[in-house]
Order: sequence, then C-alpha cells, then structure tokens
Amino acid sequence: MIRATAPLLALWLLLVATPVWAQNTGVLADVTGEAAGSTQEETSPDPAAVELTEEQAAEAAALPPVFDDLEDWEEFSKRAGDAIEEGRASNAALADLRDQLSDWREVFLTREGTNQARIATVEDQIDALGAAPDVGDEDPRVIARRAELTERLQLLRAPSRLATEAYTRADGLIGEIDSIVRDRQAQRITERTTSPLNPTVWPATFEALLRSVLAMRTEIETQIQSSTRRAELSEQLPAILALLAVALVMVMRGRVWFGHLSGLLESRTRRGQGVVRFVLSLGQIIIPFVGLMALSQALELSSMLGRRTQPLVEALPLYGLFPILAHWLAALLMPEGRSAEDHPLKLDAEASQRAARRFVWLGYALMAFAYAGLFAQVNSFDVVPTAVLMFPVGFVLCWTLYWLGRKLRRDTSIEEADAARSFRQSLRGMVSRGLILAAVIAVVLAALGYSAAFEAIPYPAGMTLYVFGVLLILQRLSVDAYTLLTKSDNSAQDALIPVLIGFALIVIALPVLAVIWGAQVTDLTELWARFREGFAIGATRISPTSFLTFVVIFVVGYTVTRLVQAALRTTVLPRTKLDIGGQNAIVAGMGYVGIFLAALIAITTAGIDLSGLAIVAGALSVGIGFGLQNIVSNFVAGIILLIERPISEGDWIEVGGQMGYVRDISVRSTRIETFDKTDVIVPNADLVAGQVTNWTRGNSVGRVIVSVGVAYGTDTKQVTDILKDIAENHPMVIANPPASVLFRGFGADSLDFEIRAYLRDVNWVMAVHSDMNHAINTRFAEAGIEIPFAQRDLWLRNPETLAHAAGDLPPHAGPTDLTKDSHDADTDGDGDP
Repeated sequence: MIRATAPLLALWLLLVATPVWAQNTGVLADVTGEAAGSTQEETSPDPAAVELTEEQAAEAAALPPVFDDLEDWEEFSKRAGDAIEEGRASNAALADLRDQLSDWREVFLTREGTNQARIATVEDQIDALGAAPDVGDEDPRVIARRAELTERLQLLRAPSRLATEAYTRADGLIGEIDSIVRDRQAQRITERTTSPLNPTVWPATFEALLRSVLAMRTEIETQIQSSTRRAELSEQLPAILALLAVALVMVMRGRVWFGHLSGLLESRTRRGQGVVRFVLSLGQIIIPFVGLMALSQALELSSMLGRRTQPLVEALPLYGLFPILAHWLAALLMPEGRSAEDHPLKLDAEASQRAARRFVWLGYALMAFAYAGLFAQVNSFDVVPTAVLMFPVGFVLCWTLYWLGRKLRRDTSIEEADAARSFRQSLRGMVSRGLILAAVIAVVLAALGYSAAFEAIPYPAGMTLYVFGVLLILQRLSVDAYTLLTKSDNSAQDALIPVLIGFALIVIALPVLAVIWGAQVTDLTELWARFREGFAIGATRISPTSFLTFVVIFVVGYTVTRLVQAALRTTVLPRTKLDIGGQNAIVAGMGYVGIFLAALIAITTAGIDLSGLAIVAGALSVGIGFGLQNIVSNFVAGIILLIERPISEGDWIEVGGQMGYVRDISVRSTRIETFDKTDVIVPNADLVAGQVTNWTRGNSVGRVIVSVGVAYGTDTKQVTDILKDIAENHPMVIANPPASVLFRGFGADSLDFEIRAYLRDVNWVMAVHSDMNHAINTRFAEAGIEIPFAQRDLWLRNPETLAHAAGDLPPHAGPTDLTKDSHDADTDGDGDP
C-alpha cells in the first residue's frame, strides 16, 4: 500500500500542493462477486428491524415516499450489509463499497435539514395555542387545531428523521468496513515469515527471479518476432529517436546547464534573490522529469513491451522523481561553501558536503526499493521470495538512512551550552535520531522475519525526510517573499506572517505524513466527514458550515460598523454642534451597538440555536461573575462615562493624585497623559466611584492665583494698584469677572498679597503665572518696593573650644569672645546686606 501511494506523494512534493483525495465509485455487483473468492472473519450483522403490524404496514405503504431514492437505498444497504457480514470481500472491493456508502451518507447528512423552517413555524403555532388545560374544558376548535398542527408537524419531521436514521445506518456500515480493513492491515504487519537471512530460501528466490527475467525476455522476443510490432516500430522510429535524444540531453546535461543559467540570472538580481533562486531551481526538477517522461514514452512507442515490462516503464517518471528531488533538496538545504552560521541546517562545510552526498544516495535507494517492490508485484512473487528480494535493497536504504542521520546529528555551530536551540536545529536533531532509530529497527525486524514491518519503516522514513525538506524550503521561501514584498531585510525572520505560513504548511503536511506511514485515505476522509458533521452542545449542533457562515456574517457586520463609525467621525458629527466628547461618545456607542447586532445577525443567519445553552450559560455566568467582577464593573463604568460624559477626551483632570489630559476612554480603562508626557491607565470604576477634578469640564475658563510678599513698611495701596494693573493688562485675563488683589495678612517676614484672576483658557495657567511673576519683579524694582526674604541669626556656643581645635585663639580666651553672624535684609537691592 505504501509503495502504491509513492507516485502520488512524489507528485505532491513536485507540485507543492495540498493532496486532494477523490472518492472512487463502483458497482456493488463487483463486491458481491469478489466476496465469493475471498476469506475474512465474520462481522456482526445489522440490528434486526422492528416488525410492524399489518395495519401499520398498510398505513406506511399508503403514504407517499419521503425521498424518491429511498427504495434504492434500502436495497443497496441490505446488499452491502450482507457483503460485510460475509467478510470475504477483498480490500479493493471494500474500498469501492465504502465510497458508495460515503456518497449516500453525504446525501443523508444534507437531508437532515429538510423542512427546518416549516417545522419551526408549526412549532411556534402549537406554542401559541398553549398546552391543554388540566382542569376544565377547552374549546373544540382549539383542540382540533392543535391536533391538526401536531399531525402536520409529524409529517414535516418524517423526512429529517428518516434521513438521520439512514445516515446512522450508512455511518455504521462504513465503520464496519474500516474496522475490517484495519484488522487486515494489522494482521499483515504483524505476520512473521521465514527470515531472509535463512540460506534455505535463497535458491527458491533465485529461481523465481530468474524465471521472471526469462519471462520478461520472452515477452520482448515475442513482440520483436511479430511483423505487426516491427511495422509499428518502423513507423514510430523517427519519433522514438527524437524522444530518446531529448531524454538523453535533459537527463544527462539538462540539470547542469539550467544550473549555470540560474546562477547567471541570479547574479543579475538585486532584490528577492531567495525567491528568484527558488523559482529557477524548479527547472532542475522539471527538465529531468520531462526527460524521463520522454524516455518512457519512447519505450512505449516501440511497441516492444510486454505485460511484465509495461508497468516498469510506466513507473519510470514517477519513481525517477526520487533521485531528482534528492538532487534538488540537497542543493537547497545543503549548499556548498557556506559557513555554519549561514547554512540552512547549521552544518559546517565538510558535514554539509557529506550529508548532501548521502541524501542523493537516499534518492537512488528509494527508487531501487520502489522498483523492487513493483517487480515482485508484477511477477506475482510469494511472500518469502518477496522478502528475500526486498532485504538487500532495503538494507542499502537503511544503511543510507543511518549514515545520513549521523551526518545530520553533527553540530559544529557555535552556541552556549544552555542557550535555546533554534527550531531548525531542534528539527534536525529530532530527524537525525529518528532516522537512526528507524534504520536499526527495520533491519532487526527484517532479520526476525517481519518482512511487512520491514517494508513499512525505511521507505516511509525516507519519504518523511523529503516532506521535512520541502517544508523547510517553503518556510524559507515565505520569509524571502515577505522580505521582497515589505522591503524589510531585518524584521522578516521575526514577522508574524511567515510564522503563520509555516504553521499552515505543517498542517497541510500532516495528512501526507499520515498516508506515508500507513494511514488509509479512507481514514482521512472519515475524519473530514466527522469534521463536516460538527459537534453537538446539548441540543445545539455546530458544524463548520454554520461556523464559517457566522464568521463571514460577523466580519461583514464588523466592517460595516467600522465604516459607519468612520463616516460619523469624519463627515457627519463634525458638522453638528456637539463637542468632541459628545462626538466620541456617539461613535463609541455606535461601535458597541454595531458589534452586538453583527453577532446577533450572524448567530441567527448561521442557524445556531442558543436556547439549549441557556442553563449552561446561566451556571457559567455565576462563576464568571465572581471571577470577572472587576472587569465587568469597569465595563459598566465605561458605558456610564460614555453616556453621562463627566469627562471627555482632551479634558484636564485630576484623579488619585494624578493630573493630566484624557487621551482615550475605552471599555475597561481611561488613558491619561500627564504633563511629564507619561501615560497613566486608570480603571473606569475609579473614575465613576472616586473623586475626580475636571479643570476643563464645560468650558476652559479657570482661575490663576499668584502670591507675593513685600517688606514691612511698604505702602499697601501702592502694591495693590500695581498688582491689579499687572493682572488686568495680561491678554489671557478676562474682564468679567474682574481680577482682584487681596491683602492676605502679616507674615513672619513680609506683607502677603494675592492676585486672583480668571483666564479664558486655564490650560495656560502655568504660563500666565510665570508672566505675572516677571511683571511683578519688574514693576516692584521700578517702584522701589522690596521683596524680603527670611532672616536667620547663627550663634556659636563655646567658641573657645572651636578656636583651640583650629589653633586660632589663645588658650586664655574667655566666654566674652563671641561671634555673631547676622544676615540683614537687602535694603538697596544690590545684593549686599
């Protein structure tokens, strides 16, 4: 099975595309026909159907059929159940039968939604009539109407229920087939035969091999002796020679010539060299592959191939992809002349060269392994000769995997012992250990006689290595493409988009890896069917279709909401008389309402019934309420701030000891920019429940207070007139209410005055305060008014002790030698006391 899927997987590696599995269709008669010649253990029969009474059967027969093809399904399902119960059909016949059952299951899954709208309408009508009263009589017309609607509801539900029953039956039959196939596969893998190392089986294998070669030679000689075949050969000889010449040139020299051309074109490219290098490198795959196809076509046109040689020639282009891809992957992942830091796999030059050589050998070993299996299949080898034939080829493959794993495990890159290893280095280490382990286990199993298990390990291991190599190349291509499109060379490695692309590539590769390691394609299709079926939460079923519908409708509604907000913010609201705070509140409220309506419409359109989740949601809301009560309170406070608007964007506020301008009011918090240009995030609940000072609420008028002191003895009337004149002449001071000057009192060192004036814009209060201080200093200096400062007297106790310590005073100095340092007021304004 693994070798049979190799061509498809090789084509996937060539085209770098997601595999698409096509379901085969067949005729049930083939299944029942093959069942007569095959053997398999019995499976459990279908559950017995419930027998109907004669009256019920007559009523059912009188009703019109729900679906036109229901009788066909009943006949097909019965015959399918009989074939599965006998358990003697081959795997190919079972796969054909499964495909037909899968088609029926898809049909029934679609029909489960029949009459849903009509059913909902009738249920609403019955609910409108209400339940029958427990006490008292009810109007006969209501009773008759309820009975009529109930009967109609049952008729409307019949197609959906029958479709659900048929879907369940088809799904059960598919499950039985999958179980049979898995049991057969497990039995084949665990089956033990004679070890290929046993010399007693070598003569029989050599005899079978020689007999097959002689039979192939006989077929070719028979074709040559036929005059008709010779005539066809003579007629097609020019085309055959042309194809052989093309094949010879493309296979032998095409890759080398195209490599030189790629190097020339790449050297002339300035930007996007990685993308150009990848695109040009595809020619090293296409040209040899076309050459192999030309060779295969030339051999087929010769008309000299027999029944045994025809499949071998037809498989030449597909199996030849193994060495072609090996050369391509080795050139991109293990280039020559790269240092360990710049190498894609972090290998030094010597290790890279040896690993590249081993990888190319791996490609030829895979081709030989696949051809050996095809040769044994074409010539109908028995199990033991097949195992003996596959062992030497498989051993060479395992040896190549083992040494390639050892070369990849060598790590000469410079890094600290405790430093985190990169993803590629970790992947390289994991792959190297896996290759070594797979090679050793495969050889041991082959020696013990588990030939099927031996075939199922090294071949998938080599194919897995191909897949990992393609993933690394595509991931690097995504980084190069992102660099080319964004023109940012430094940030491409840390960008999010290349990481998402790499994750998507890994997800796409998962089904390919599953098939490589023996998973049935039907298993993948079954997983896809389960995924399409969705999952149920209570009475609510959420399918991928409904989910995608919800996402699309919600995204459209969200986009429309943002467009309406932008139109209101830039076009409509600026032409109204609303202030900036009111405009922001309307825009924010429109956003909340729009998102809520978008979610509601999306849920309704997708057909998601949330009534079944009411109890669960109620239970969760209690726990969530306790855990998220602060967040909920901040959210509610944000709504209150937008409605009442005690503060708006641009206001100068003071809250919790922080003062600054409101820059943004969100659902949970408010951002304040302080005068130091730092942002302070304040929860909305603090703004609603706490004390907030808004200096610019309603208008920008505010008061400035300037304090000043003069020396004792100064004329207070003159000081008042000067200060009032300074306040009234400032351009930011308004006339109404007028500025005032207050004589506040007698201070310890001065007579204290205050200027109190209202400004037309309180945001300039600090600048106005500074301007008035400058004016006061100038006017007081002109008027000879003194601005005093504090006086202090310093007395030194026991100065003779200090003098003795310093050596300045004689020892007999007495206590009358005291020093007094007095700072008197500056009376003349020159700075000297």
